Amino acid sequence: MTNKQHPIGSGFTAANTTTDVLAGIDLTGRNAIVTAGHVGLGLETTRALSHAGANVVVGSRNPDTAASAVAGLDRVRVAQLDLIDPASIERFVAGYGNTALHILINNAGIMGGDLVRDARGYEAQFATNHLGHFQLTSGLLPALRAANGARVVEVSSWGHHLSDIRWDDPHFETDYDGITAYGQSKTANVLFAVELDRRWSGDGIRGYALHPGGIVSTNLGSAFTLEDWRAMGLIDDNDQPIIDPDRDMKTPQQGASTQVFAATSPLLADIGGVYLANNDVSPLEADATPVTIDMGGGPLETTPGVTGYAVNPESAQRLWELSGKLTA
Repeated sequence: MTNKQHPIGSGFTAANTTTDVLAGIDLTGRNAIVTAGHVGLGLETTRALSHAGANVVVGSRNPDTAASAVAGLDRVRVAQLDLIDPASIERFVAGYGNTALHILINNAGIMGGDLVRDARGYEAQFATNHLGHFQLTSGLLPALRAANGARVVEVSSWGHHLSDIRWDDPHFETDYDGITAYGQSKTANVLFAVELDRRWSGDGIRGYALHPGGIVSTNLGSAFTLEDWRAMGLIDDNDQPIIDPDRDMKTPQQGASTQVFAATSPLLADIGGVYLANNDVSPLEADATPVTIDMGGGPLETTPGVTGYAVNPESAQRLWELSGKLTA
Protein backbone atom coordinates (compact mmCIF):
# COMPACT_ATOMS: atom_id res chain seq x y z
CA MET A 1 0.00 0.00 0.00
CA THR A 2 1.47 3.34 -1.06
CA ASN A 3 1.41 5.83 1.80
CA LYS A 4 0.21 9.22 0.56
CA GLN A 5 -0.39 10.48 4.10
CA HIS A 6 2.54 12.86 4.43
CA PRO A 7 2.08 16.39 5.84
CA ILE A 8 2.98 18.98 3.22
CA GLY A 9 3.90 21.85 5.53
CA SER A 10 0.94 24.00 4.50
CA GLY A 11 1.90 26.80 6.87
CA PHE A 12 -1.49 26.68 8.52
CA THR A 13 -2.29 25.36 12.01
CA ALA A 14 -5.22 24.15 14.06
CA ALA A 15 -5.93 27.76 15.05
CA ASN A 16 -6.42 29.08 11.53
CA THR A 17 -9.89 30.00 10.27
CA THR A 18 -11.73 29.87 6.96
CA THR A 19 -10.71 33.48 6.36
CA ASP A 20 -7.05 32.54 6.75
CA VAL A 21 -7.08 29.61 4.33
CA LEU A 22 -9.04 31.57 1.72
CA ALA A 23 -6.76 34.61 1.77
CA GLY A 24 -5.93 35.52 -1.83
CA ILE A 25 -8.28 32.88 -3.32
CA ASP A 26 -10.98 34.13 -5.71
CA LEU A 27 -13.86 31.71 -6.31
CA THR A 28 -15.80 33.95 -8.68
CA GLY A 29 -17.59 31.78 -11.25
CA ARG A 30 -17.08 28.61 -9.23
CA ASN A 31 -20.09 26.49 -8.31
CA ALA A 32 -20.34 24.61 -5.03
CA ILE A 33 -22.77 22.34 -3.20
CA VAL A 34 -22.65 22.01 0.59
CA THR A 35 -24.91 19.43 2.21
CA ALA A 36 -26.42 20.80 5.43
CA GLY A 37 -24.76 24.07 4.51
CA HIS A 38 -27.07 26.03 6.78
CA VAL A 39 -26.02 24.81 10.24
CA GLY A 40 -22.81 24.39 12.20
CA LEU A 41 -19.69 23.81 10.14
CA GLY A 42 -21.81 23.75 7.00
CA LEU A 43 -23.01 27.30 7.55
CA GLU A 44 -19.48 28.53 8.19
CA THR A 45 -18.39 26.77 4.99
CA THR A 46 -21.24 28.27 2.94
CA ARG A 47 -20.49 31.72 4.31
CA ALA A 48 -16.78 31.41 3.51
CA LEU A 49 -17.30 30.16 -0.05
CA SER A 50 -19.89 32.85 -0.70
CA HIS A 51 -17.61 35.60 0.59
CA ALA A 52 -14.87 34.34 -1.75
CA GLY A 53 -17.23 34.68 -4.72
CA ALA A 54 -18.62 31.18 -5.24
CA ASN A 55 -22.17 30.25 -6.16
CA VAL A 56 -23.40 27.87 -3.47
CA VAL A 57 -26.31 25.44 -3.38
CA VAL A 58 -27.22 24.32 0.13
CA GLY A 59 -28.86 20.90 0.40
CA SER A 60 -31.24 20.70 3.36
CA ARG A 61 -34.05 18.49 4.61
CA ASN A 62 -35.88 21.66 5.68
CA PRO A 63 -35.49 24.29 2.93
CA ASP A 64 -37.48 26.98 4.75
CA THR A 65 -35.27 26.72 7.83
CA ALA A 66 -32.17 26.68 5.67
CA ALA A 67 -33.29 29.71 3.66
CA SER A 68 -33.67 31.71 6.86
CA ALA A 69 -30.19 30.67 8.02
CA VAL A 70 -28.45 31.73 4.81
CA ALA A 71 -30.50 34.88 4.18
CA GLY A 72 -28.24 37.75 3.25
CA LEU A 73 -25.48 35.61 1.79
CA ASP A 74 -24.79 36.43 -1.84
CA ARG A 75 -25.17 33.77 -4.54
CA VAL A 76 -26.54 31.15 -2.13
CA ARG A 77 -29.70 29.17 -2.80
CA VAL A 78 -31.33 26.22 -1.06
CA ALA A 79 -32.67 22.95 -2.45
CA GLN A 80 -34.47 20.15 -0.63
CA LEU A 81 -32.25 17.15 0.12
CA ASP A 82 -32.85 14.27 2.52
CA LEU A 83 -29.83 11.98 2.41
CA ILE A 84 -31.72 9.06 3.91
CA ASP A 85 -34.33 9.19 1.11
CA PRO A 86 -33.08 7.94 -2.30
CA ALA A 87 -35.95 9.67 -4.11
CA SER A 88 -35.06 13.01 -2.53
CA ILE A 89 -31.46 12.58 -3.66
CA GLU A 90 -32.59 11.82 -7.20
CA ARG A 91 -34.74 14.96 -7.25
CA PHE A 92 -31.87 17.09 -5.99
CA VAL A 93 -29.50 15.73 -8.66
CA ALA A 94 -32.09 16.25 -11.40
CA GLY A 95 -32.73 19.78 -10.17
CA TYR A 96 -29.05 20.65 -10.23
CA GLY A 97 -28.60 19.30 -13.74
CA ASN A 98 -25.28 19.20 -15.57
CA THR A 99 -24.08 22.69 -14.66
CA ALA A 100 -20.36 22.54 -13.95
CA LEU A 101 -19.79 21.67 -10.29
CA HIS A 102 -16.36 22.66 -9.02
CA ILE A 103 -16.78 21.90 -5.32
CA LEU A 104 -18.94 19.29 -3.58
CA ILE A 105 -18.69 19.29 0.20
CA ASN A 106 -20.43 16.29 1.73
CA ASN A 107 -20.81 17.91 5.12
CA ALA A 108 -24.13 16.65 6.51
CA GLY A 109 -24.08 14.02 9.21
CA ILE A 110 -25.72 12.52 12.25
CA MET A 111 -24.03 11.11 15.32
CA GLY A 112 -24.90 8.52 17.94
CA GLY A 113 -28.27 7.85 19.48
CA ASP A 114 -30.60 4.89 19.46
CA LEU A 115 -30.84 2.48 16.55
CA VAL A 116 -32.81 3.96 13.64
CA ARG A 117 -33.33 2.30 10.28
CA ASP A 118 -34.32 3.84 6.98
CA ALA A 119 -37.06 2.51 4.72
CA ARG A 120 -34.60 -0.02 3.27
CA GLY A 121 -33.67 -1.35 6.69
CA TYR A 122 -30.23 0.26 6.64
CA GLU A 123 -28.72 1.67 9.84
CA ALA A 124 -29.33 5.41 9.75
CA GLN A 125 -25.82 6.74 10.38
CA PHE A 126 -24.27 4.58 7.66
CA ALA A 127 -27.20 5.42 5.36
CA THR A 128 -27.06 9.18 5.97
CA ASN A 129 -23.37 9.89 6.47
CA HIS A 130 -22.10 7.56 3.75
CA LEU A 131 -24.64 5.95 1.45
CA GLY A 132 -26.64 9.13 0.88
CA HIS A 133 -23.49 11.02 -0.05
CA PHE A 134 -22.33 8.13 -2.23
CA GLN A 135 -25.59 8.24 -4.19
CA LEU A 136 -25.50 12.04 -4.38
CA THR A 137 -21.91 12.18 -5.59
CA SER A 138 -22.44 9.43 -8.14
CA GLY A 139 -25.46 11.25 -9.52
CA LEU A 140 -23.51 14.49 -9.79
CA LEU A 141 -20.64 12.90 -11.73
CA PRO A 142 -21.59 14.55 -15.06
CA ALA A 143 -21.61 17.96 -13.36
CA LEU A 144 -18.27 17.28 -11.68
CA ARG A 145 -16.75 16.23 -15.00
CA ALA A 146 -18.09 19.37 -16.65
CA ALA A 147 -16.03 21.51 -14.27
CA ASN A 148 -12.75 20.35 -15.81
CA GLY A 149 -11.27 20.32 -12.34
CA ALA A 150 -13.41 19.50 -9.31
CA ARG A 151 -13.00 18.53 -5.69
CA VAL A 152 -15.20 16.29 -3.56
CA VAL A 153 -14.72 16.78 0.17
CA GLU A 154 -15.92 14.23 2.72
CA VAL A 155 -16.31 15.63 6.22
CA SER A 156 -15.18 12.64 8.24
CA SER A 157 -13.87 12.77 11.80
CA TRP A 158 -11.30 11.48 14.22
CA GLY A 159 -14.32 9.32 15.05
CA HIS A 160 -13.16 6.93 12.31
CA HIS A 161 -10.84 5.61 15.04
CA LEU A 162 -13.93 4.13 16.70
CA SER A 163 -14.65 1.43 14.11
CA ASP A 164 -13.56 -0.13 10.86
CA ILE A 165 -16.28 -1.19 8.42
CA ARG A 166 -18.30 -4.05 9.88
CA TRP A 167 -18.15 -6.01 6.65
CA ASP A 168 -20.23 -8.90 7.95
CA ASP A 169 -22.88 -6.70 9.59
CA PRO A 170 -22.76 -3.06 8.42
CA HIS A 171 -26.40 -2.48 9.35
CA PHE A 172 -26.05 -3.73 12.93
CA GLU A 173 -28.43 -6.64 12.88
CA THR A 174 -26.67 -7.46 16.16
CA ASP A 175 -24.66 -5.60 18.79
CA TYR A 176 -25.78 -2.07 17.95
CA ASP A 177 -23.86 0.73 19.59
CA GLY A 178 -24.46 4.31 18.49
CA ILE A 179 -20.87 5.46 18.77
CA THR A 180 -19.52 2.39 16.97
CA ALA A 181 -22.03 3.00 14.18
CA TYR A 182 -20.86 6.60 13.95
CA GLY A 183 -17.26 5.42 13.74
CA GLN A 184 -18.09 3.03 10.92
CA SER A 185 -19.77 5.81 8.94
CA LYS A 186 -16.75 8.10 9.38
CA THR A 187 -14.36 5.37 8.22
CA ALA A 188 -16.65 4.96 5.21
CA ASN A 189 -16.23 8.69 4.45
CA VAL A 190 -12.45 8.31 4.29
CA LEU A 191 -12.53 5.14 2.19
CA PHE A 192 -14.99 6.82 -0.20
CA ALA A 193 -12.56 9.70 -0.78
CA VAL A 194 -9.69 7.29 -1.38
CA GLU A 195 -11.52 5.26 -4.01
CA LEU A 196 -13.21 8.28 -5.61
CA ASP A 197 -9.81 9.82 -6.21
CA ARG A 198 -8.48 6.60 -7.71
CA ARG A 199 -11.45 6.22 -10.05
CA TRP A 200 -12.09 9.82 -11.04
CA SER A 201 -8.79 11.71 -10.82
CA GLY A 202 -8.28 11.00 -14.51
CA ASP A 203 -11.34 13.19 -15.10
CA GLY A 204 -9.86 15.97 -12.99
CA ILE A 205 -11.98 15.08 -9.94
CA ARG A 206 -10.05 14.77 -6.68
CA GLY A 207 -11.28 13.36 -3.37
CA TYR A 208 -10.47 14.40 0.19
CA ALA A 209 -11.61 13.43 3.67
CA LEU A 210 -10.91 15.31 6.87
CA HIS A 211 -11.29 15.75 10.60
CA PRO A 212 -12.59 19.26 11.36
CA GLY A 213 -11.86 19.17 15.08
CA GLY A 214 -13.98 19.11 18.18
CA ILE A 215 -16.66 21.77 17.89
CA VAL A 216 -19.25 21.47 20.65
CA SER A 217 -21.40 24.28 19.27
CA THR A 218 -22.47 22.33 16.18
CA ASN A 219 -25.71 20.37 16.27
CA LEU A 220 -24.07 17.08 15.29
CA GLY A 221 -23.96 15.52 18.72
CA SER A 222 -27.58 16.03 19.70
CA ALA A 223 -27.56 12.57 21.24
CA PHE A 224 -25.07 13.80 23.86
CA THR A 225 -26.02 15.57 27.07
CA LEU A 226 -24.19 18.44 28.72
CA GLU A 227 -22.91 15.91 31.23
CA ASP A 228 -21.44 13.86 28.37
CA TRP A 229 -19.69 16.90 26.90
CA ARG A 230 -18.38 17.85 30.33
CA ALA A 231 -17.10 14.32 30.97
CA MET A 232 -15.18 14.48 27.71
CA GLY A 233 -13.60 17.77 28.78
CA LEU A 234 -15.22 19.78 25.98
CA ILE A 235 -17.28 22.27 28.03
CA ASP A 236 -16.51 24.12 31.23
CA ASP A 237 -18.45 24.37 34.48
CA ASN A 238 -20.56 27.15 32.97
CA ASP A 239 -21.55 24.88 30.05
CA GLN A 240 -19.48 26.94 27.61
CA PRO A 241 -17.28 25.32 24.94
CA ILE A 242 -13.61 25.18 25.83
CA ILE A 243 -11.58 26.65 22.96
CA ASP A 244 -8.05 25.28 22.71
CA PRO A 245 -7.12 24.47 19.09
CA ASP A 246 -3.87 22.78 20.11
CA ARG A 247 -6.00 20.25 21.99
CA ASP A 248 -8.46 19.93 19.06
CA MET A 249 -11.15 22.11 20.64
CA LYS A 250 -12.11 24.71 18.06
CA THR A 251 -14.51 27.45 17.13
CA PRO A 252 -16.80 26.77 14.15
CA GLN A 253 -14.64 29.11 12.03
CA GLN A 254 -11.55 27.09 12.93
CA GLY A 255 -13.34 23.79 12.49
CA ALA A 256 -14.65 24.63 9.03
CA SER A 257 -11.25 25.77 7.84
CA THR A 258 -9.97 22.31 6.95
CA GLN A 259 -12.91 21.50 4.69
CA VAL A 260 -12.55 24.87 2.98
CA PHE A 261 -8.80 24.23 2.68
CA ALA A 262 -9.54 20.85 1.07
CA ALA A 263 -12.00 22.42 -1.34
CA THR A 264 -9.90 25.36 -2.46
CA SER A 265 -6.21 25.30 -1.58
CA PRO A 266 -3.75 25.38 -4.50
CA LEU A 267 -1.36 23.44 -2.27
CA LEU A 268 -3.49 20.35 -2.96
CA ALA A 269 -3.56 20.79 -6.74
CA ASP A 270 -1.57 17.59 -7.34
CA ILE A 271 -2.68 15.67 -4.24
CA GLY A 272 -5.85 13.65 -3.72
CA GLY A 273 -7.23 10.61 -1.98
CA VAL A 274 -5.92 11.82 1.37
CA TYR A 275 -7.22 12.55 4.86
CA LEU A 276 -6.60 16.00 6.32
CA ALA A 277 -6.61 17.61 9.75
CA ASN A 278 -5.59 21.06 10.94
CA ASN A 279 -5.31 22.34 7.35
CA ASP A 280 -2.69 19.83 6.26
CA VAL A 281 -2.36 16.23 5.13
CA SER A 282 -2.41 13.96 8.17
CA PRO A 283 0.25 11.45 9.13
CA LEU A 284 -0.56 7.75 8.91
CA GLU A 285 -1.23 5.71 12.05
CA ALA A 286 -0.62 2.46 10.22
CA ASP A 287 -1.16 0.06 13.11
CA ALA A 288 -3.99 1.88 14.89
CA THR A 289 -6.89 -0.30 15.98
CA PRO A 290 -10.42 0.84 16.89
CA VAL A 291 -10.80 2.49 20.28
CA THR A 292 -13.75 2.94 22.59
CA ILE A 293 -14.93 6.11 24.32
CA ASP A 294 -15.35 5.88 28.07
CA MET A 295 -17.64 8.72 29.07
CA GLY A 296 -16.38 8.51 32.63
CA GLY A 297 -12.75 8.06 31.70
CA GLY A 298 -11.68 11.68 31.58
CA PRO A 299 -11.12 14.13 28.74
CA LEU A 300 -11.37 12.86 25.18
CA GLU A 301 -7.99 12.85 23.48
CA THR A 302 -7.84 12.87 19.70
CA THR A 303 -4.96 12.62 17.24
CA PRO A 304 -4.38 14.32 13.89
CA GLY A 305 -3.50 11.07 12.13
CA VAL A 306 -5.50 8.61 10.07
CA THR A 307 -5.74 4.88 10.72
CA GLY A 308 -4.38 2.40 8.20
CA TYR A 309 -7.72 0.67 7.79
CA ALA A 310 -9.42 3.94 6.78
CA VAL A 311 -7.09 4.53 3.82
CA ASN A 312 -6.60 0.91 2.77
CA PRO A 313 -7.10 0.86 -1.03
CA GLU A 314 -8.49 -2.68 -1.10
CA SER A 315 -11.08 -1.76 1.53
CA ALA A 316 -11.87 1.41 -0.40
CA GLN A 317 -12.63 -0.60 -3.56
CA ARG A 318 -14.66 -3.12 -1.55
CA LEU A 319 -16.75 -0.39 0.07
CA TRP A 320 -17.40 1.29 -3.29
CA GLU A 321 -18.71 -1.96 -4.73
CA LEU A 322 -20.85 -2.62 -1.65
CA SER A 323 -22.22 0.94 -1.71
CA GLY A 324 -23.13 0.61 -5.37
CA LYS A 325 -25.17 -2.50 -4.62
CA LEU A 326 -26.86 -0.96 -1.59
CA THR A 327 -27.92 2.15 -3.50
CA ALA A 328 -28.85 0.47 -6.78
